Amino acid sequence: MFFDRSHFALLTLATLALCPVCATASPEAVTPDATLITPAEVRLRYPVTQRLDIVEDHFGTKVADPYRWLENDVRVDPAVRDWVTAENKVTSAYLDALPERETLRRRMQALYDYGRYTIPRKAGNRYFYGYNSGLQNQTPLFMREGLTGKQRLLVDPNDWAKDGATALAEWRPSPTGRHLLYAVQDGGTDWRTLHVLDVGTGKLLDETIAWVKFSDLSWDRTGEGFFYSRFAAPVEGEAFQSTNENQQIYYHHLGTPQAQDQLVYATPDRPKLGHNAQVTDDGQWLIITSHLGTDPRYEVLVAALDGGPIQPRPLVRGLDNQWKLIGSRGTTLWFVTDKRAPRQRVVTLDAARPRARLVEIVPQRADTLAGGSMVGNRLILAYMSDAATVAELVELNGRKIGDVPLPGVGTAAGFGGKTGDPETFFAFSGFTTPTTIYRYDTSTGTAAIFAQPELAFNPDDFATEQIFYPSKDGTKVPMFVIRKKSLATSATPAPTILYGYGGFNISMTPGFSATRLAWLEQGGVYAIANLRGGGEYGKAWHDAGRLANKQNVFDDFIAAGEFLKANGYTTANGLAIEGRSNGGLLVGAVVNQRPDLFAAALPGVGVMDMVRFDRFTAGRYWVDDYGSPEKEADFHLLYSYSPYHNIAGGKDYPAILVTTADTDDRVVPGHSFKYAAALQSADLGERPHLIRIETRAGHGSGKPTDKVIDEYVDSYAFAARFTGLSIRQQGR
Repeated sequence: MFFDRSHFALLTLATLALCPVCATASPEAVTPDATLITPAEVRLRYPVTQRLDIVEDHFGTKVADPYRWLENDVRVDPAVRDWVTAENKVTSAYLDALPERETLRRRMQALYDYGRYTIPRKAGNRYFYGYNSGLQNQTPLFMREGLTGKQRLLVDPNDWAKDGATALAEWRPSPTGRHLLYAVQDGGTDWRTLHVLDVGTGKLLDETIAWVKFSDLSWDRTGEGFFYSRFAAPVEGEAFQSTNENQQIYYHHLGTPQAQDQLVYATPDRPKLGHNAQVTDDGQWLIITSHLGTDPRYEVLVAALDGGPIQPRPLVRGLDNQWKLIGSRGTTLWFVTDKRAPRQRVVTLDAARPRARLVEIVPQRADTLAGGSMVGNRLILAYMSDAATVAELVELNGRKIGDVPLPGVGTAAGFGGKTGDPETFFAFSGFTTPTTIYRYDTSTGTAAIFAQPELAFNPDDFATEQIFYPSKDGTKVPMFVIRKKSLATSATPAPTILYGYGGFNISMTPGFSATRLAWLEQGGVYAIANLRGGGEYGKAWHDAGRLANKQNVFDDFIAAGEFLKANGYTTANGLAIEGRSNGGLLVGAVVNQRPDLFAAALPGVGVMDMVRFDRFTAGRYWVDDYGSPEKEADFHLLYSYSPYHNIAGGKDYPAILVTTADTDDRVVPGHSFKYAAALQSADLGERPHLIRIETRAGHGSGKPTDKVIDEYVDSYAFAARFTGLSIRQQGR
């Protein structure tokens, strides 16, 4: 499968003897059990957060970190747990008093309540896919014998936890479909536990594989075992904070305990390398891809799976370029790469002759090649054209056959398949078009609907416009603007949420969101800026927004807000901004730089301390995009825009609702905890600066439907209050 939008986005201290929630200086400060005020009142009474006298010297710069104790794990440190409880009490009281919440909740529930499928995977004559009837917290997995066979439930994660927070994560059927390998994700953590199901009987095998993280799952050709990546078991109490190093690839043979799994590949001399394993469709070759950070710069090894010892040999040396395997035939391996092609091309390498030169199959072109796959005896290639998908069918020698028929401007994903079988499936969605699943035949070039949702709204009521606006340095940046057609026709300004990300080569492409649609139905505008740092226009666009160029991302986002105001999309005081993960960093940074531009800000699970981000879990990977705090030049740049360190007291800040979760082990919640404490202790005007901390949730994946709805009800009711959006009882 391709068009994968996932990425590795993004220190236990001694427990404080003194409870941090006690009285010291803060505006209108009271103890956490004091009477809370309503949104109609001018000032909030925040819990007081204990300040420590921590100041460190970084290359001659004195850096204060008074809230470092909030980095401690909430599960381990009772002081942090008390702080979280007190903050949630203040935030809940404020949000509960917003009358718009229940109207938004009812509408979001109605918009979520439709049957939706995931892209099927075929194994033998069996088809495996997810199906959620609407408001189920987790999506169950089903199977059909044959394309039109009766649907049978295989795995229902909704039975795993009372709060719905234990999710079915990655899964893969064995080559014949006899067994199903699947991963369990508990409470939103990135850690996975693997299990194996006998598909015919529906019974679990005695297989439990622990401490799996950031792993592909790949069966051998016989279905007798599989390859996976794992880390060593962490020290007790540090599972959600300690850095992830020394990833290893193992092979597990069914019917044996994990302790007997075969170590296939490790690099103890280079502990920061991560590794993933993929078996070619014909089962002849094991491809090992190693990476150092988040950049698509890989080393590639190949090993013959001929029944003898597995002996990986270098195929591509050096961490210089992207190499994504998309298919094989015999010893010939097809890859998508950016080697001498910043917008990517297709080449072949010889698995039996690793030193042989690559052969170009499809050269790069003006559009960015987002991914590819081999299905049947042909290749499907997906390109990004101004952040929308265009797909093509080509011969194995690179000759174009024609375009894959897509239903409009949007995002296509999927296209998984195997050599010799022309059948594949893909999903297509747009900003106001929920995901529809299509079956596609590469031998005939025809597509047909496999599953289409029934809608609780009329997509024709909305208009999507793509505009190009100038950034500070004159660069033209694309932005999607979605709103009701009546607003577009009358050119009426309206309260607006501007969303951005701008990092890690991640592209913001069209996709459906029920929560976003609830905002649009109420007469709000939603804009998504395709900032530099993303992957919309290839390597150059990514490079223009990272490391020493990171300020370009902030400038692009600020320019987007200025454009929306200057050109009548939003009102003078009607602009809110939203971003998650690296986008949370974006929101925090631009609020510090231009607090006057925004009425409200919604930074979610953000990277807020740019001095210490690399010390926790996956943070060390991010130096590819951010730079290293351990290098002097990088430190000064990081410190200059770090949201936690650059809060500008004495200025009127927008209303801010920080959101995070206690089990986020991608961007640990200490980032948001420290940032919120710093906001609340500063003189930033009359508008509220709150933090909402979800329990048994993580960075986003696996979050139950009810928790997703709850968070966006709170976030958008908060944004509506400060942008002037009137929430009506009738959503439509």
